Amino acid sequence: MTGNPAGRQGAGQTRRRGAALEEAILDAAVAELTEAGYAGLTMDGVAARAGTNKNAIYRRWPNRLALGTAAYRRLSTAVPAPDTGSLRGDALELLRRANRHWSSPLGGILRELIAAAGGAAQLLAPLHELSAEAAAAPWLTLLGRAVARGEAAPEALHPRVATVAIVLLRNEFVVRGVPSAPDEVLVEIVDEVYLPLVRRRGADPGRPPRG
Repeated sequence: MTGNPAGRQGAGQTRRRGAALEEAILDAAVAELTEAGYAGLTMDGVAARAGTNKNAIYRRWPNRLALGTAAYRRLSTAVPAPDTGSLRGDALELLRRANRHWSSPLGGILRELIAAAGGAAQLLAPLHELSAEAAAAPWLTLLGRAVARGEAAPEALHPRVATVAIVLLRNEFVVRGVPSAPDEVLVEIVDEVYLPLVRRRGADPGRPPRG
């Protein structure tokens, strides 16, 4: 009896284990997420595309949101810090890049994931960690340059301080539901909140601020 080559290939796919199977599932989830967004991501669709079964997926990711978050992590890339020569210019450019990302189809996927998590802290944690990881590094880089130029206090080099501007922008999308933040909002965040914060972070509370 002669076996079917296609059948043998399918059997080979079901025997994949460990990292190889995980990679196949994530690749399939990325493809589904890119084509249909989070709303169109299904465990059945991912399993079919990966050539495996849903049980193999659930053993690694307990629910659709966990799988979608893992797939989004593969899609997202680190944003290099701009270098315009000034803290204000760098901050505005970084916010404008972030605004373009959140307004893009990929940013729409992230907004869908956050909405799907609702208020559940345990579900939101991976998404917040993901966005924090991507956000903090470039802001700390541009702040480090600003400190070296004397534009910011050394005490401003703290992740929570560094990411204030990006958090305010994120709130425009997540809390207010805007499709894209107007440029005047970005300017306001930088000029009215971010620059005063990082410039006066190390100021003596008993001494009037300079400038």
